[in-house]
This record gives sequence, structure tokens and C-alpha cells, in this order.
Amino acid sequence: MAESKKNIITHGMSGKVGDIIVFSQRNGKTIVSKAPTRKAELSDKQKKHLEHFQEAVIYSKAALQDPARKAQYDKVAATKAGIGSYNVAIADLMHAPKIEEINLSSYHGNVGDIIVVRAVDDFKVVSVAVAIYNSDGTLVEQGNALNNNGPLWVYTATVNNPNLSGDKIVVRATDLPDNLAEKEVLL
Repeated sequence: MAESKKNIITHGMSGKVGDIIVFSQRNGKTIVSKAPTRKAELSDKQKKHLEHFQEAVIYSKAALQDPARKAQYDKVAATKAGIGSYNVAIADLMHAPKIEEINLSSYHGNVGDIIVVRAVDDFKVVSVAVAIYNSDGTLVEQGNALNNNGPLWVYTATVNNPNLSGDKIVVRATDLPDNLAEKEVLL
């Protein structure tokens, strides 16, 4: 891979020239590289990833048409050298949030008990929902956890649940493009 410096002919150039070379832009520099060649058919996993990437491109273009969403992506892109809002939006769709921890140490089945969830995302977790089910599968309660702009989300119980044996806690986290992460914990 070669880098073109202060060349008036190739400055700002991007794209493929024949089947020989490719020009691209990275951090304000023109990069010249050999054109890639595909030797084998794509695997199912590669096809699925390519489809997901295409969805991310469509999402990114649409998200940048919304001034509020664009402002959010612009703010993050401004902190990263050589990365634009378009790329930040693509990465956001490509990565679902992660539920790293569900802390049940303060939940004993009483009204006012709390469940603390640690949820993270490469961009922003938008919501965390908690549902509590009895051992027979009946819903005890559900609702949204609250957040103070950090990775910790706090859900406050609103229903007495005296018998916790075999109960299940289901936590769902979503990000800006509505990627969903789900995690279950048995009591």
C-alpha cells in the first residue's frame, strides 16, 4: 500500500482504476493499494455479515438525515480522528448493546427493592427494561430501569413477590438503532 503526499493529480482521488489499483481516503491522505481479488465463494457467515453491513449503511444514511440523530453522531465523531458521523452510525448498528451484569443483591421481592443492571454499547444504550416472572412463567411485573448517563441502570420493584424460588429476571437493553440484547437470570 502506498501513500500519495502532495500530489496534485491524485489528491482527493478515490475508487478503483481497472482491476489494478484502488485509491482511497484516510485521515485526509490519499492511499493507493492493489485492487482486491476474490478467489472463493462467500461463506454463509460472510454473506450474513455483508447483509448486516448493508443494513448498517442504509441505517447510517437515514440517521444522518435526522438532525437530532446526526447531532449525536457528529458529537462522537468530533472526538475521533479520521472518523466521520457516517462511520459512527454504521458502527452503532453493527454492534448491539451488552448486558455485562445484573446485580440482584438488593432484590428480595419487596416493593422498593432495586435491581442494578450494567449495560454498555459502543455508542449509547437508550433503554433497559426489566421483567420478573414467577417459576410457573406468570409475569410478576415489568418496567423500565432508570439511568443517570452512565453504564448503570436501576430498576425499582413495584410489586411484592414473596416466593423468589425459581423466579426468572429478564433484562432487555436497546441502543439507538434498536439493536436488542437480552439476558436472563434464575433466582
